[in-house]
Order: sequence, then C-alpha cells, then structure tokens
Amino acid sequence: LGLDLAAIRGSGPGGVVTLADVERAATAPGAEPLRGVRLAMARSMARFRDEVAPTTVCDDADIGDWAGEADVTLRLLRAIVAGCRASPAVNAWLEGGGTSRRLHAQVDIGIAVDTEDGLFVPVLRDAARPAEALRADFTALKSAVRDRSVAPEALRGATITLSNFGMLGGRYAALALVPPQVAILGAGRISAQPAVHGGALAVRRLLPLSLTFDHRAVTGAEAARFLATVIEDLARPT
Repeated sequence: LGLDLAAIRGSGPGGVVTLADVERAATAPGAEPLRGVRLAMARSMARFRDEVAPTTVCDDADIGDWAGEADVTLRLLRAIVAGCRASPAVNAWLEGGGTSRRLHAQVDIGIAVDTEDGLFVPVLRDAARPAEALRADFTALKSAVRDRSVAPEALRGATITLSNFGMLGGRYAALALVPPQVAILGAGRISAQPAVHGGALAVRRLLPLSLTFDHRAVTGAEAARFLATVIEDLARPT
C-alpha cells in the first residue's frame, strides 16, 4: 500500500503494528494508494528485497583524457558492452527461483529515466550498434516516455541496467536491480578530484561507478572483471 510502517502507531503488544493498524492508516484522510508506474516500482522493489542477494562494488573512472564534449551516456553504453564481453555472467538472467541462469549474447540495456510519475526504464536493444543509432533510439525512447506513448514491450527484456543518477546528484549508490536481471551499473556525479596520473598528483575528472550485482549468479571476480573493463574503456580519449 506504499505506507511507511515506522509512521504507523501500533496497537499490538509492545507497539507491534497489526493488520488492522495498516488498514486504518490506508483509509485515513490524506492516504494515497499507489497506482501505475509507482505501484509497479513498489512491486519491483519488493521483488528485489525478497529475491536478490545484492552486493555492491565501487570504483572511479578517470575520464580526464576525453577529447572534447563527449556524450557521457554513449560512453557508458559502450563501456557496459565491453564489460559484458569480458564478463558474460553480468549480462544474464537468474530464473527458476534462482536455480537457472540464462546468459545473453546480445546486450540490451535498460536505462533509468526519471519522470514526475515515477521511474521508467526503457530498453535500448543491441547496445553494441554504432553510436549514432544508439543516440537516435535513446532520444526517441526518452521522448516516448515523457509523452507517455512508450510501448509496454519497450520497457521489458533488459539484460542489464544503467542508472546515470549522477546527472541529478550523488557519487556512489547501492542500487536495486529488478529480477531476473543480475546487475545494474550506477554512474555518479562527475567531478574534479585529486588523483595520481602519470606518476604524479594531479586534478583529474573522475566518474564514480557503483555496480550492484546478485551474488547468487555473479561471483566477486566476475563483477570486478566487469567493472575493471568498464573503467578501462571509459579511460580512453575517444
């Protein structure tokens, strides 16, 4: 029902919140039942809480050598594809109650798009395609999300997800992934930071990265290999 249990006064023994307390709070003045996108998001997060064994690893990519005004989203998409090639276990679904793993040859990236109605995650199919095609498709997907013309099938079937939350703020995050996916990469706020470059201390542009993965399907080594490859790709000038 989207209620905060901590805000409900429990009438049970020792202040325990009972079913009757929840029902009373849900029908109280000002209570707002979740609908549409927010209800779907709440259900997805409940699945994450109940079904996933999440682990998060963080690191920084030094992007100080990027040539000109690079498209951050496109660079992240390319890096994710490279990471999935190096560590196929990250580009997978865990199914059958956690007993069956399906590796995907094609990288279909869900990209989180924030709206007033909640979070949409349209899927960019075959992210290994040329950058121009990816940019055109992503622009069209964002437009469809914002005018609510996005087709339901465009929101299904991602094999891995990208959350570029740093466009709004924040450096690192322990993100929530949506089963059957087993990984989500978060990109934090780019900032100038002191770092060792070429053997000397310098101020460099760093891109914080957070990889949350389902440890039932992905080992620590597989996650680290993916993240290291992403960082290596992002460090290239072009």
